[in-house]
Amino acid sequence: MKFTAKLYGESTKRTILDYTLIVVGAFILAAGFVFFINPYNIVPGGVYGIGIVVHHLVPAIPVGTFGLVLNVPLTLLGIRLLGAKFGLKTVLGMVLTTIFMDSLTYFIGENDPLGLSDDLLLSCVFGGIVIGFGLGLIFRAKATSGGSDIVAMILAKYSKISVGQLLIIVDSIIVLLGLIIFKDWKIPLYSWIVIFITGKVIDITIDGLNYERALVIVSEKHALIKDKILNTLERGGTYLDGEGMYSGNSKRVIFTVVTRREVSALQAMIKTIDPKAFMAVMETSEIIGEGFKSLEEKSS
Repeated sequence: MKFTAKLYGESTKRTILDYTLIVVGAFILAAGFVFFINPYNIVPGGVYGIGIVVHHLVPAIPVGTFGLVLNVPLTLLGIRLLGAKFGLKTVLGMVLTTIFMDSLTYFIGENDPLGLSDDLLLSCVFGGIVIGFGLGLIFRAKATSGGSDIVAMILAKYSKISVGQLLIIVDSIIVLLGLIIFKDWKIPLYSWIVIFITGKVIDITIDGLNYERALVIVSEKHALIKDKILNTLERGGTYLDGEGMYSGNSKRVIFTVVTRREVSALQAMIKTIDPKAFMAVMETSEIIGEGFKSLEEKSS
């Protein structure tokens, strides 16, 4: 009974957090478009990018409303492939984004609200950061704001490519529409900057900034290095059996993971122990296990 109650309580907290992320993310996403993108006819892909083009041709059609119209069939597809629960959250995300976008546009206007018409590059950079952060929050709630987000999440389900990278690919195709309509090469160039930054910020928002580095160390004085890793850095590691390709001699290889700051400290230690040691430092996309993020934290 207690176990069931605990699961119910955790589920309720997770649900509240998810819907909070959707509301906050939708507002941030809408603000990114209204302040940095829509006023300058930048087309950063997605249904809202298409909406910007349509709004330029027919000013009476709001960007957010047109995006909502396009989102309906895409959402139905998302519900079918990703589940009804996904669909409920996505409906909320896309409706809120439309409401926030059109409301902010009504109160703030479309005529260069931040005075960035002479510095579109700055507008693109901050637009990409704000939009990417908003989308990342929505994605963390296992939802989307609709449009190409749905396409990207569906493709991510059946591939090993990240959502952010897939979003870049899908949205780049839509950018070409802006080139055709506006007939200005600067539009797609600026738009691709927004798409690139948005994709990177989405991945950072979902996975977080990774400060860990994986190290492979080969040294005759591996025992002394092991002592520094265990006792000075208080990190663990694994011994691997290796063999020199040229000499054929057996070697003890140390594999360990440390933070980015600890890399420099460990390198200084190894330099004093064995200046001829071999060390490979590798960036990691994610570290799960003792001393880092646990599987339980990852799943939650």
